[in-house]
Amino acid sequence: MKLNSLSFRLFASAAGWTLIVLPIMAVILISLFRDAVERSFDARLNTYLTDLLAESVDTASGGLVPPPDLGISEFNLPLSGWYWQISPIKRGLPSARPLYASTSLLAEVLQLPSRRLIPDATGLKRAYVPGPKGQRLRIIERAVTVDSKVYGFMVAGADSEIEREISDFQFMVIVALSVFGAGLVLATVFQVRFGLRPLRAIREGLLAIRSGQASRLEGDYPLEIEPLQDELNALIRSNNDVVERARTHVGNLAHALKTPLSVITNEARGKKTALAATVATQSDLMRTQISHHLDRARVAARAGVIGGLTDVRPIIDGLGRALMRIHDDKSIALDITCPKELKFQGEKQDFEEMVGNLLDNACKWANDRVAVTVEGDASNADGKAAMIVIDVDDDGPGLSKAERTAAVKRGRRLDETKPGSGLGLSIVADLAHLYKGSFELDVSPLGGLRARLRLPAA
Repeated sequence: MKLNSLSFRLFASAAGWTLIVLPIMAVILISLFRDAVERSFDARLNTYLTDLLAESVDTASGGLVPPPDLGISEFNLPLSGWYWQISPIKRGLPSARPLYASTSLLAEVLQLPSRRLIPDATGLKRAYVPGPKGQRLRIIERAVTVDSKVYGFMVAGADSEIEREISDFQFMVIVALSVFGAGLVLATVFQVRFGLRPLRAIREGLLAIRSGQASRLEGDYPLEIEPLQDELNALIRSNNDVVERARTHVGNLAHALKTPLSVITNEARGKKTALAATVATQSDLMRTQISHHLDRARVAARAGVIGGLTDVRPIIDGLGRALMRIHDDKSIALDITCPKELKFQGEKQDFEEMVGNLLDNACKWANDRVAVTVEGDASNADGKAAMIVIDVDDDGPGLSKAERTAAVKRGRRLDETKPGSGLGLSIVADLAHLYKGSFELDVSPLGGLRARLRLPAA
């Protein structure tokens, strides 16, 4: 999954949102649970406080009496963390020494900052305070007037029970949300892959069109992608229409120019003057140049066609057999090495013209042997070759570096004793360039000339 891909963007946004929301949700849930646990714990303390009030006030005299045992064993165990205390309140503060206290408190005193606490709607003051031996206590206090005097009734319990419940709940929340988050991430991966599957199908469909296996983008795509499918098919049809019109115009131009040139040439050859000879020569040159540029325009139109596909091995074998018959007087040995699976991304006639020119040139200059080697180069991600490399070697006299450079120039013939117009190698170079390939000449291992042609593979 690449950083600049749609898959990564969708996955990163969903995973990032999950990593932000789940911790916030955990904090909120733990906070709500803490409030619920504190309310439950305060309700328990308030129950003990109510019992303490009931046992401490004499209903007959209306006075305060020492409360008996409340029946809770924790209040009798020394420093158990559960305490009660009754203290007189003067000027808003309880006295330094309590009037009555639980056995568990021993000689200690519960300190509640009464003046700084505001009672709630039920008249209770609630707080966390330090207790004996560093204990942290949850304490509630109620001010009660008994016999014209104000007393503070306090009940406290160790907050370890609260923290233990919260800790257990926190662990469960973290585990549950972690599992939930991992599930969301996996679901996001599946969602991204499933949601973007039509795009991969489009890519495969376009690859089939480009390689010549299909002529249009087929398939049942989602509603959001159907307009893209329609536009791509319309683009392919438009491209084919443009190419067809270009071919028609090129053919019309060829016919329109060839007839006047033929008339001029025939008229000039019918005269025996110097002017007529000049006109005939220039007419032949014009015919050659027009044919060259019309062929180049025709090839340029075909090179833009989507879906051209040509098998390499059958074409080279056929050209080899034809050239052996043409040059049978030289008894040339032709060696061909070419994998059967290689395909050229382009038109068959263009491939025949390029390779045919190279083979014909090699056979003209070879002494005894011509070798053709074809192989794939620079594999794509799918394992297929990105380029086809065609080497045509001969054991002839070869060319110097300057001659190799001049040989590919249009109309340049290095030896007038050999038949030809001098356009063969330049046509090969032009065609290779139009197909985004390359053509170069070098020294052959056989001792003569090597022509190397690189063309796009399908």
